[in-house]
Amino acid sequence: MQVHVVPMDLAMANPGQALAAHVERLGLRVTSLINNAGFATFGPFHRTDPQRMRREIAVDVTAVADISHAFIEQLRTAGRGVLVNVASMAAYQPNPRMALYGATKAFVLSLTEAWWEESRGTGLRVLALSPGATRTEFFDVAGSTQAAGGTRLASPVDVVRTTLATLDRRNPPPSVIAGRMNRVMAFLARRLATRRQVIRVIGRLTADAA
Repeated sequence: MQVHVVPMDLAMANPGQALAAHVERLGLRVTSLINNAGFATFGPFHRTDPQRMRREIAVDVTAVADISHAFIEQLRTAGRGVLVNVASMAAYQPNPRMALYGATKAFVLSLTEAWWEESRGTGLRVLALSPGATRTEFFDVAGSTQAAGGTRLASPVDVVRTTLATLDRRNPPPSVIAGRMNRVMAFLARRLATRRQVIRVIGRLTADAA
């Protein structure tokens, strides 16, 4: 296996065009794309640095759409192409103290599920993956000391296994939540609690993580 590494600032303008041009110079054809890059900012929105806020939107929202658009025709004609966009459990409810991040992931979830429908019959498998808190450097970058409520961190390997198992299904769904407990919590939040109650609970959990 040969690996090509292309360092790139995804907050730059037109990252998809730049990446596609580099890949073309390498003589490579893309059959699978995973948009995994992203970061969060922990703290009240009104205290967020404006420049960091703009970069967060550029990386978590604009780059996902731009890079996907740059490669989606190749993916649709690949026969068994794969497009995975990493959303988050944060996509399923508002997230006090990570308000912007939750909103960006709600965007990713909605956009990817729409692409799932648009891609039916093309052979392209489209999936929005929503992990919960995972054992990465995410919280260090976000500026939080821990996951909300001291949530147990998932293994990246388990998250990948969930993704592959879902894509291997005969009729993969438009989205999947990684982790059985995460799926239970998402179900309970949607069915057994009001929107107000969910926001208040998340707010208390993120206050403990400050």
